[in-house]
Formats: sequence, structure tokens, C-alpha cells
Amino acid sequence: MKRNIGTIVTNLFLSIFLLFVTVSNVSGEGYESLKGVKSIKAVFDVRMGNPKSTALHLKLIHQTYKDEVITAVTKKPSFTVVFIGPAVKLVSKNREGFVPEDLKTLDEIANTISEMSKDGIKLELCLVAANLLGVEPASVLPEIKHVKNGWISVIGYQARGYSLVPVY
Repeated sequence: MKRNIGTIVTNLFLSIFLLFVTVSNVSGEGYESLKGVKSIKAVFDVRMGNPKSTALHLKLIHQTYKDEVITAVTKKPSFTVVFIGPAVKLVSKNREGFVPEDLKTLDEIANTISEMSKDGIKLELCLVAANLLGVEPASVLPEIKHVKNGWISVIGYQARGYSLVPVY
């Protein structure tokens, strides 16, 4: 009987400890930068032209958006991804000029963009970059809104309190 009570007390103590650690981590403990933060707003300036690197970064942005530390600060963070420069080629349905091994990665990018959009992440494409790089705006993935100048969009988001996250 003593052994059972000891086991129960030990398990209860461990459960309370794990609950405390989990709640502390979810509330932003360990992130000095999040103390006192009431909302999370970020604009990601995505300029990379490498499909594998871009796919990885987009998945990381999406994962960050859904991270329990972020959602503990605000139930609905506000994230916007602006595609500028060579990245505009990676969000087009036109696959000309890509090597066969990149095609699967471009499909991954399209799937991630679709998931991001469904979760509420805003996506924008710089038409200046699209025009300079020969990307037909009609070929851009449908979840992505077109803006005339991506830099102006990034400036506007920053002026509205969004944190700039460069992804080059």
C-alpha cells in the first residue's frame, strides 16, 4: 500500500510539473521577446529563386504561424508573404526553364501555398518583378493576390506595425 501511495504521489507530482512546463512554454516562456506582446503581425519578404530552399522556408513560415507559442499570444496571428524578385517564378503554373528534379518541389510549393491560404496567411506577388522576369500574371497560383510593387506593399505593412522578416 505504501508503494502505491508513493507511486501515486510521484505520478501526480510529475503530471503537475509537466503541465507547468507545457503551460510555461505555450505562454511564451523562454522567449524574452514575447513578454507583453498582445498580437503578432509579420510580413515575409520572399525573394529566393531556389525551389528547394523556398519550399523549406514556406513550410517554416506556415509552421511558425501555427506554432503554439504564437497562438498563445494571439489566437489569430497576421502573416503576409510577399513574393519579390526570382521567387515570382516559383509561384507560376508555367514550369518552363525548370529541370525535371525541380518539378516535384514546385508542386510542394503550390501545395504549401494552398494550405497557407486556407489557414489565413495572406499572399502577394510583386508585378514589377513578374514583368521583369517574364512571368505572366495569369499563370500565378490563384491564392496569390497581385500588387503593383512588392516593396510598396512591404513598406505599407511595416507602417501598420508588421515585423519585417527577410527571406532571401
